[in-house]
Parts: sequence; structure tokens; C-alpha cells
Amino acid sequence: MSTQHGTPHDSRRSRGLFRTKTVEQSILDTEEPEHTLKKSLSALDLTVFGVGVVIGTGIFVLTGKIAKEQAGPAVALAFVVAGVVCALAALCYAEFASTVPVAGSAYTFSYASLGELPAWIIGWDLILELALGCAVVAVGWSGYMRELLGSGGWALPTILSGTHEGRFGFDLLACILVLVLTGILVLGMKLSSRVTAVVVGIKVTVVLLVIIAGAFMITGANYHPFIPPSRPSAAGGGLSAPLAELMFGFTPTTFGVMGIFAAAAVVFFAFIGFDIVATAAEETRNPQRDVPRGILGSLAICTVLYVAVSIVVTGMEKYSKLSTDAPLADAFKVLGHPFFADVISFGAAVGLTSVCMILLLGQSRVFFAMSRDGLLPRVFSRAHPRYGTPYRSTIALGVVVAIASGFTSIDVLAELVNIGTLFAFVVVAVGVIILRRSRPDLPRAFRTPWVPVVPVLSVLASVWLMLNLPAETWVRFGIWMVVGFVIYFLYGRSHSRLGLRNRRPTED
Repeated sequence: MSTQHGTPHDSRRSRGLFRTKTVEQSILDTEEPEHTLKKSLSALDLTVFGVGVVIGTGIFVLTGKIAKEQAGPAVALAFVVAGVVCALAALCYAEFASTVPVAGSAYTFSYASLGELPAWIIGWDLILELALGCAVVAVGWSGYMRELLGSGGWALPTILSGTHEGRFGFDLLACILVLVLTGILVLGMKLSSRVTAVVVGIKVTVVLLVIIAGAFMITGANYHPFIPPSRPSAAGGGLSAPLAELMFGFTPTTFGVMGIFAAAAVVFFAFIGFDIVATAAEETRNPQRDVPRGILGSLAICTVLYVAVSIVVTGMEKYSKLSTDAPLADAFKVLGHPFFADVISFGAAVGLTSVCMILLLGQSRVFFAMSRDGLLPRVFSRAHPRYGTPYRSTIALGVVVAIASGFTSIDVLAELVNIGTLFAFVVVAVGVIILRRSRPDLPRAFRTPWVPVVPVLSVLASVWLMLNLPAETWVRFGIWMVVGFVIYFLYGRSHSRLGLRNRRPTED
């Protein structure tokens, strides 16, 4: 029996590289017994996931680093700019997640609106984004843990402490963290959400403590000038220069108004992850209502916390004197409060565990959705008979990321994660416009306001931040995309379940 129901528009686009998978078919596929994920999450769980993945070490490190090097006290405005870009994308994600409550996030949304090849591209991009993000976070967590162990008089052998400053090594702690979190994810989403809730509670408490304590140590003179005078960037030319500079020929600057936008392209990394809430739509009890709440609620909370911390750190110490390694902790030390510095280090170390786990969660769900559609081997799309989790994809990706984190150097990976996320934002925003026109009949529990204005603004804002990333980041991103095209044409296209259905229209 055919389960491919749709409009005439669907049938015209059912073949070739841009064949679309109807929303109805996407939802039907989630009901197959061996591929069904357990629904156990609420709006609160999703909000906790969002806050858990967004609030990481960036709130303690990135705020001061960017203030000193690019924006001064106006780093608060850079966080606002990045938050607005994310909010525009969040409105688009919320509509799609409430309309297509299926695992896979931007991949699934693209399949329903743009077609199979664009869906593959965005899925391949998301795997890169989330896997690299998790590896980077695991390495950062390992660094904090080595410091804590060192304080207790116990140190790992150099060969097991990772690759640093040209010295080769294997990061044992990062690898162990990823493997432990992989096991928790296999045991169920509710357990994962409970672990995340505890961790998020601890780190938000630390953040609020820092904000409140730091507010009593602010000196108003440190905010002058709030937007320091513009000066030429010392970043250098060639592929290390922002792509916008190479395209338009202008000289990049730090500080000033343009410095705020350049800083926004960097601090954007601190917001990465709120879109992961959409990957859990299929495991949510009431996705039409709760996923939009989780996405928008977590983003709002995180933006307020980032802006508050940036105002506090630049008020406590003159931006030009801030440390770039641990600016907030060092600011408390300079003012004679080492206790708060230790609290910050503890909060960062604890907080990174939830970031790492939720990134693992997101990538396994995207991989699972692509596997269920046949674009990746179907063996990875089996749900665990007891725990209702995509255990095969979770274990496979967890092992890969664990090994990668053991050998990862974090110098250039953050920028790759940024460009991957922004690219996903562009695709989702375009998809909202297309699906509004191709399927106006679909029930939408949440509707993006002012379409097409908001999606178009989301595209423009995301592209602008992408252009502010170094050209070499675009080169690496292009190489990854080429590898993805090769895999699709060698395997995915011929194994696609949608393609097989179209060739055998009388079969399910």
C-alpha cells in the first residue's frame, strides 16, 4: 500500500535530486515499531537541554577575551547582535519543529521543503557541526579537570594529556568523558534529562552567583569608552583574513562599530546548541506546544545571562587589562576574591559535561533520521527495544567522537562549528518560506511571524556572520561538503527509501 500522500506539487517533485518527503510520510516513518523513539520529554526538559548546551565555558572565557581583543565594554552589544541572529533563526526552527515533530532537526525540515540533496547536505553539515563541537568541549573539560587534579597533587602523564603546543599526546580524560556520556544517552532520554537538570542547576547557580557578586565590584570608569575607537585589525591577510575582506577589499577593524559585528561572529559560538532542542522533537510528549517553548525559552535565558556576565566583567576590570585565558576568574583574583575564581572554575568544569552530552544527543538523532531514510546504512536506525533510544547510532558516533577528542587540538575547530551552524540557519529559514507556499494547508501549531520578512532577515544576518569568518574556514567547510557529495552519489542516492518508494509505487 502506498503511504505517499501529498499534493500535486509533491508528485511533481517526487523524483530526482530534489525529491521531497512529505510531512505526512515523515510522521508515518516514526511509527514503525523498530524505529520508534520513546516520548518522555516536556517543555521544561527541552528548556533545560537548551540552557545546558548553550551555557558553557564561553560565558566565563569568551566574554573577557572578546572584550579585550575586539569590542571593549561593547561586547555586551555583540552578544545582543548574536542573540538577535539566533532569535530570527529560532522563530523559523520553532515553526518547523511544531509542524514536523520528527528527529533530525534541520535535516528533516529540509527534506520536507527543499528536497533530498539539500537535506543530505544539511545533515552532513550537522554531523560535522555537532561532532566537532562535542570534541572541542570534551577537550576543554579535560583541561579544567587536569587543573583540578593538579591542585590535588595528582597529574596525568604528558602522553595522556592531549596535544598541546606542538607536543603530541592522547587526551585520556576527554575520551573517557565522551564514552561515559554515550552510555547515559543509550540508557534513556529521561535519565539524560535528569542528569542534565542537575548539572544545569549547578552551573546556572554559579553564573548567578558570579553576576550578583561581581555587580558589587563594578567601577563606572571602566566602561569609558563603551565603544573604543576603531583600529586596524592585526589579524593579517591571506586565507586567515575574513572572507568579507577578500571579497569586498575593505580593511578589517577591531573595536568601533564594525568591531562589534566582527565580535558577534566570534561570540556566536557561545550560542551554538539551542537548535539541538529541535532534534528531540520526536521524543517530546507534546512537540507542537513544547518544542517552540523550549527553543525560544532557552535562547532568551541564555542571552540575558551572557549580556549580564559581559557587563559585569568589563565593569570589574578595564577591558584592556583583562586576561584572555580566564578573564572572569582573574578579575576576581585581581580584586582580592580568589574564592569566586575557584567557584568559576568548578562551574565551568561541571557545566561542560552537559554541553558535551547534549551535542552527542543531537548528532545521534540526525544520524538516526538519515539512517531511517536510507541515506546512511539502515542498521543504525534501530531503536533499543527497552530504552527506546537510537542506541546503535549513539554508540557508533560516541566511539568516533571519543577517539577524535583524544587527538583533537581546538585551535581551528570552533570556527568550523560556527560556519556549519550558520549554514543550517540559512537552510531552515529558506525552508520556512518554501513550505509556506508549497503546503499552506499544513497545520502549524507555531507560525513564524512576518513571513517572509523574518526568514529573509535570518538568512541575511547568518550570511553576514559567515562572511566575517576566515577564508580558510570556508575552504575546510568546502572540503567537508565535497566529501559529503561523494558519499551521497556513491551510496545515499541509490539506497534512499523515498527513491525506492518512487520506483515501486505499489509498495510501502
